[in-house]
Amino acid sequence: CIRDRKTCVPRRSKHPAKRVLEDILLNFEKVYQMSFDKVYDCLVNKAVKKGRTKAEVDETICWLTGYSQPELNTMPGKGISYGDFFRNAPAPNENRFLIKGRVCGVKVEEIEEPLMREIRYLDKLVDELAKGKPMNTILRSESVLRKGLWSRQME
Repeated sequence: CIRDRKTCVPRRSKHPAKRVLEDILLNFEKVYQMSFDKVYDCLVNKAVKKGRTKAEVDETICWLTGYSQPELNTMPGKGISYGDFFRNAPAPNENRFLIKGRVCGVKVEEIEEPLMREIRYLDKLVDELAKGKPMNTILRSESVLRKGLWSRQME
């Protein structure tokens, strides 16, 4: 890493495209270092304000990551980072790749950074929960997929 000798801070590139990439990577790291406790509280509050329950948020998180409910219950208070929560996920759901749509104006299926894509999958699922979509649609259940209802309900 090139460092500025006077301030000992990483020197920013002069090339505009490289600067944008540096900013993106720094922002990713900020997200990865966020406390899981705080993010979890925000996700639950968002859903509860829209008439959904903490149990539905927990079910969604467990479906996506493979954590069991008892494992998820022990996470708050451990001081784990949001990035580590996803890095240590025991069994990411194989149907998570069916999650499509936009979060903050970006299509989740087009996010190239794998860890950020996993994080945005959860954001998208909680958005769907807050919008009142049925749980079997949010969790991409087999019955919905077989009937072909999933693609119509997601539009």
